[in-house]
Amino acid sequence: MRGRFGAVRRWYGEHRRAVRRTSLALVAGAVLVSGGVVASVVWVRGDADGHIYSEAGVPDAPVALVLGTRVDADGTPSPFLAARLEVARRLFDGGKVRAILVSGDNMNADYNEPEAMMRWLVDRGVPERKVVLDYAGFDTYDSCARAERIFGVRRATVVTQSFHLPRAVALCRRLGIEANGVGDETVKRYARPWRVSSTREYGACLKAALDLLSGRDPAHLGRRETGVDDAVANG
Repeated sequence: MRGRFGAVRRWYGEHRRAVRRTSLALVAGAVLVSGGVVASVVWVRGDADGHIYSEAGVPDAPVALVLGTRVDADGTPSPFLAARLEVARRLFDGGKVRAILVSGDNMNADYNEPEAMMRWLVDRGVPERKVVLDYAGFDTYDSCARAERIFGVRRATVVTQSFHLPRAVALCRRLGIEANGVGDETVKRYARPWRVSSTREYGACLKAALDLLSGRDPAHLGRRETGVDDAVANG
């Protein structure tokens, strides 16, 4: 009986030590992740500082880079995406940019952000020859990397919501584009989606830093395309 009790005590002691080690590892991991998030947010804000403007104040650029987001099942841009496109349309109409590169997700035949973005712009008066489509902008890193590596963009005005803009501008600048940005805030009226998306930016900043540190290629590369060059050059 005494031997059985001793075995139970030993098992309980070992179990407590294992739980303690696991708890310490989890705490250490949480501290590391938290530190990484804080550092990445500081980096994003630092790199974007001085490069975020109002529509009226943003310097002229050859092209606006509009980053994609959700498109409804009927092909209509979501309010967040439509707001981005409206900013780009005004920049084009005001002579602030000479072409618009729309970059989004076309992962399968049933979902096509760039086509929806182009239709929205053309329906509102932007000449089709001035809209260039990037079908492989699967995330912000890919959109910025492909703008530079595939479309040869060297200077651009990035357009997205204001909570997303510092990360987008910072990534584009780190990936070789002299980027400034204009952010939309009109969809702040959708309070819950705005709040959720703003909160997600903390984790997204960490991912952006890891993408840059890894130097990964975009999910899809392909050959060099001259669409932006042609759209900028054509009157």
